Amino acid sequence: MIPANEALERLREGNRRFVAEQRDDDGAGRSRRREVAAAQEPFAIILGCSDSRVPAEIVFDQGLGDLFVIRVAGNIVAPSQIGSVEFAAERYHVRLVVVLGHSQCGAILATLEELARPTAARSRNLRSIVSRIRPAVSKLVASRPPLEPDALVHQAVRANIRVSADHLRHGSPVLEQAITENDLMIVGAEYSLESGLVDFFDVPGVP
Repeated sequence: MIPANEALERLREGNRRFVAEQRDDDGAGRSRRREVAAAQEPFAIILGCSDSRVPAEIVFDQGLGDLFVIRVAGNIVAPSQIGSVEFAAERYHVRLVVVLGHSQCGAILATLEELARPTAARSRNLRSIVSRIRPAVSKLVASRPPLEPDALVHQAVRANIRVSADHLRHGSPVLEQAITENDLMIVGAEYSLESGLVDFFDVPGVP
């Protein structure tokens, strides 16, 4: 079992390698594939967006079996995502959960568009994603004076990440118990599509 702070530092180091284009390819070789075929021991759980430009294993320069990754548009938290996090935390004794959003998130943009111009054209399933993001960003849309478009999107992305992280921290008795008794840490982070950097901006105990 890897403590949360050590796991977080591993992710930071991996992201630094990714940005510097010094990635370690050993984690995806034949020997590693054979090693993890029998069992897995991921050191972090990543709840990230499904965006094709943000694959967690590449962004954090990790190999097979290192990360337990859950991806859904808008990195939203619904019962199935909570259950997946609970499963990995309990089964594999993972002590770090990262909610990973990213700049210019399409689900955030769709939600902002919906708040500005409601439409019935979206399917019920797509609306379910928007409806989970809406509470996180509605106050930003209504702020006076209004935010500039770029600032609005940036703040909306971060607000949605914070809401998702808080939902995991306080919306599951299993995870609440793990936080209290097993030192589970749930953090929020934003990946920059432009720079490749991951900013861990929502870390419990860090201002």
